[in-house]
Amino acid sequence: MIPSAFPPATEIARLTARALLEVGAVHFNAAEPYTHASGRKAPTYIDCRKLISYPRIRSTLMDFLAVTIMRDAGFEAFDTVAGGETAGIPFAALVAERLALPMTYVRKKPKGYGRNARIEGVMTPGMRVLLIEDLATDGGSKLSFAEAIRDTGATCAHAAVIFSYGIFPRMTADLAARGLALHHLCTWAEVLAEARATQAFDPATLSEVEAYFTDPLAWSAARAG
Repeated sequence: MIPSAFPPATEIARLTARALLEVGAVHFNAAEPYTHASGRKAPTYIDCRKLISYPRIRSTLMDFLAVTIMRDAGFEAFDTVAGGETAGIPFAALVAERLALPMTYVRKKPKGYGRNARIEGVMTPGMRVLLIEDLATDGGSKLSFAEAIRDTGATCAHAAVIFSYGIFPRMTADLAARGLALHHLCTWAEVLAEARATQAFDPATLSEVEAYFTDPLAWSAARAG
């Protein structure tokens, strides 16, 4: 069902942050930092995959994502929705249902046998494709998926995620330079604000997390990241 309510973006961001905290998707630990796929150290980790196990929250956030896409990109801007392997696939299916669009998915790399394809499902030249993933850090995977989509002759000018880190200032400009606009529901700024408002973590941890957000590369480097 296509959502017809359009809450303000600020309220969508706050409620998304609240939902992520409520299901335990947000992890803060300054004493024992996490090592991310990039090799960087951080006092933060977020697991948006957990959201698929909570039907009420899952449904609400997918309504929010559909609304955000229609508001930011247009009501008739896309011909199909593509999920990025693997975390983006369930969310792409849910968004496609709400936007009344077909759905495909994009592999991280060719599967190595059969057609050796990266695209699964129907994608043809000229199609306008909306890319869906669960989150965005520095945007690298979005560009890889977008290029795989473009290799079919389709276009991919928009990607949407539930959560964007929002702490790497060059990301939006770098994506835009490659022809890709990123839409999101919330960032670490809203999660930190909601964590403070709900006292989800102790003040010392939240202060250290804020220090990381101010300069994530320096924070990581100081801890051999």
